[in-house]
Amino acid sequence: MLNTLSGRFLILTTVFVMLAEVLIFVPSISRFRQDYLEDRLERAQIASLALLADDMIESSLERELLENAGVYNVVLRRDEMRQLVLSSPIPRPIGATFDLRDASALTLIGDALMRLSTPGNDIIRVIGAPVRDAGLLIEITMETGPLRAAMIDYGLRILLLSAVISVLTAVLLFIAVRMVLVKPIKGVIGYMQRYAAAPEDARGIITPKAGVIELREAEEALQKLQTELTHALKQRERLAQLGGAVAKISHDLRNILTSAQLFTDRIEMSEDPLVRRLAPKLVNSITRAVSLCEGTLAFGRAEEPAPTFGRVCLSEIIDDVAESENLVASDVVVEIANTVPLPTMIRCDKEQIFRVIMNLVRNARQAIIATGRDGRITVSLREEEDAWWIEVADDGPGLPKKALDNLFTPFQGGARKGGTGLGLAIAAELVKGHGGQLTLGRTGPEGTVFEICLPKGDGAV
Repeated sequence: MLNTLSGRFLILTTVFVMLAEVLIFVPSISRFRQDYLEDRLERAQIASLALLADDMIESSLERELLENAGVYNVVLRRDEMRQLVLSSPIPRPIGATFDLRDASALTLIGDALMRLSTPGNDIIRVIGAPVRDAGLLIEITMETGPLRAAMIDYGLRILLLSAVISVLTAVLLFIAVRMVLVKPIKGVIGYMQRYAAAPEDARGIITPKAGVIELREAEEALQKLQTELTHALKQRERLAQLGGAVAKISHDLRNILTSAQLFTDRIEMSEDPLVRRLAPKLVNSITRAVSLCEGTLAFGRAEEPAPTFGRVCLSEIIDDVAESENLVASDVVVEIANTVPLPTMIRCDKEQIFRVIMNLVRNARQAIIATGRDGRITVSLREEEDAWWIEVADDGPGLPKKALDNLFTPFQGGARKGGTGLGLAIAAELVKGHGGQLTLGRTGPEGTVFEICLPKGDGAV
């Protein structure tokens, strides 16, 4: 019960209604005391009329009048004269005097609470104004025992009635909350559970029908989310199927193009001037097509395996990259400078960092070759307290705007004509697997700098 919305609402409603009744109880019990004392004053005034009608009454009749009025003495003040009308022996001294004529609400509440909290049967004097202006004032002497007993009886009846009202109100509100809020919320939860079991099934999408504005807004937001997620899942499934088909096509196409590349090598040996002039263009086109197929196959594979960390020599990795790139023949001389001193060791996966640096160096080299002038690529290392920073800098022409807008986006971030843009995307993914980050330091006519940040500890930067 305590862990349900309706149960907590039931308990809170009962508590708050009882609190409201307590706040009402205090002035009510004060009013009851005032009415009780005024009733005694009125009875005493009526009893005194018998004496005013006949100056001589028997003592037994006087005692009966005082007993019926519930007082010991009655004093009237008429025409500035104070007169003891009825009297009887007082068993104890008078403990307090209360004047009801000009008493404020706070005074009456304080006197009532004091009387409730004070047990015993004291003698008090009560002063009030006679009814129907039958004098200036009337004063009585009475016991507080019957007054306190009557106040307690009245208070218990008020508290019992308050408890009944509280429980009844809470039960009605409990039923109303379950019908208006809890039941629709459970309906939304049911929709969510059914949708979670089969998110691809559009029949599980919620249909907003709540009458409460806030709940209907929640249903509409959930409907929008479920609709978008269902469409995204369907699109992902279609893309996965398309990716599998593209991978198969790329694999077969790569084999076909490889064979065609071998034939073009033979064509280049032809003595025909026209064939010798067109053959290199054909070779370049086929080479780009093979590279595209290989890149697509590499990117379409499952996620890269987790890196196997170890202490490796960064300078040796850079030397391996430089040797691999220097095997490619070119009329443009591109120097690959390794400024990392031996034996600098870093913590990484050797093969994956080799691929990262290879991608960056190859991109820089191709950018320099495209300018038709010699250039230089510098790989350096900067060590900080919590990370290693590897810089790959070139003096090429800089990155074009299209490449900057989609730098690490597959198939969109290519910096050269015919490029796929997969190299940087794969490199960024490999560095991220190390807990690091691949970023563009700067680019412009003076060259481009990429920075690889590898954390020294287990935490990502």
